[in-house]
Amino acid sequence: MSSNSQPSTATGNRRVLSGMRPTGKLHLGHYHGVLRNWIRMQEDYECFFFVADWHALTTHYDDRSVMNNHVWEMVIDWLASGVDPEKSTMFIQSHVPEHAELHLLLSMVTPLGWLERVPSFKDQQEKLREKDLATYGFLGYPLLQSADILMYRAGHVPVGEDQVPHVELTREIARRFNHFFGRSAEFDQQVMASIKQMGKKAAKRFQGLRQGFTEQGDKEALETARQLILEQQNINQSQKDLLLGYLEGRGVTLLPEPAALLTEAAKMPGLDGQKMSKSYGNTIALRDDPARVEQAVKVMPTDPARVRLTDPGDPAKCPVWQLHEVYSDDDTRLWVDKGCRNAEFGCLECKKPLIKKLLEEQEVIHERAKAYVKNPERVREVIAEGDKKARLVASETMQIVRESVGTIYQ
Repeated sequence: MSSNSQPSTATGNRRVLSGMRPTGKLHLGHYHGVLRNWIRMQEDYECFFFVADWHALTTHYDDRSVMNNHVWEMVIDWLASGVDPEKSTMFIQSHVPEHAELHLLLSMVTPLGWLERVPSFKDQQEKLREKDLATYGFLGYPLLQSADILMYRAGHVPVGEDQVPHVELTREIARRFNHFFGRSAEFDQQVMASIKQMGKKAAKRFQGLRQGFTEQGDKEALETARQLILEQQNINQSQKDLLLGYLEGRGVTLLPEPAALLTEAAKMPGLDGQKMSKSYGNTIALRDDPARVEQAVKVMPTDPARVRLTDPGDPAKCPVWQLHEVYSDDDTRLWVDKGCRNAEFGCLECKKPLIKKLLEEQEVIHERAKAYVKNPERVREVIAEGDKKARLVASETMQIVRESVGTIYQ
């Protein structure tokens, strides 16, 4: 699944798409691993964040009773964390049925072997051995993920290193779809009309740059021509995608290829020193009760060498130290390291500044959540508005896709 051709990405609108499976109330691992990145990105990108309820069904189709509660609790946690509905579009995947249609149409041209080679396919089968995952839904979930991304013509997909193969699969699927359906009989006419609409000066410059690339292989001319297209105010996004395809000799770029946006991935330790996860029972929820948070940290295991107060310890062997690395400033960490190694104070004393930081962080989240907990209708309004925005974009994409595959009949 490799190609030497230069990809045409949807970078013009700086649109980002990301989603989360609804698993109920979120914990600090979700906050530091995903939500803080979302909050930063919404300042610089056009963000679409969705509740991946269909994805949840690919592995938990037999556990439907909790879905309703999980969806709304998760959305409240998003809002309480600082995801702003004025800056980001939040929606529920199944409320935009176009996702299912695009998934189906992409499946017509996606080789079976591509899905079987996705790294997480066998990995998840191994981790979830107790479940019957011999289903098309499970095999096809990476394709549904690709449909989610391509539906919004996203230029960027925020992922950690382990998710890059999913983005690469999406790029390959977009490339294959464009190869099959990206040239129509009216292609040249549409290209010429779009170039003309750029205006005489820009059109002449574009043609010159394209000639420099196609005849001399001038990569600098290619990049300049791309930028010229993206900056045009006289043409719409579909025309820009058309011209990018023409520039690169690829036909119409019906579904632009997304780029992986590597995000800061903080490994959030749990209360036992392992990665924080509900399956390990070692989490602190974003909206946990303050008394429970304080007690949970107080009873956290520490370096087993510190049996008595006078026994020196090693922070590298202590789960509490991992949390200090996330929450404490340099001075506090220096104080902890020195005091632990020299047995200057006990473990409860070491935990006090950590508890203070955790409760301060959660106090802000609790305060934001109050309005939504008291008025759940407001949460539903946020999602309804997001659903509406998402469906508007999805309908535009599906119009292009249906015309391309020939399912619009006159």
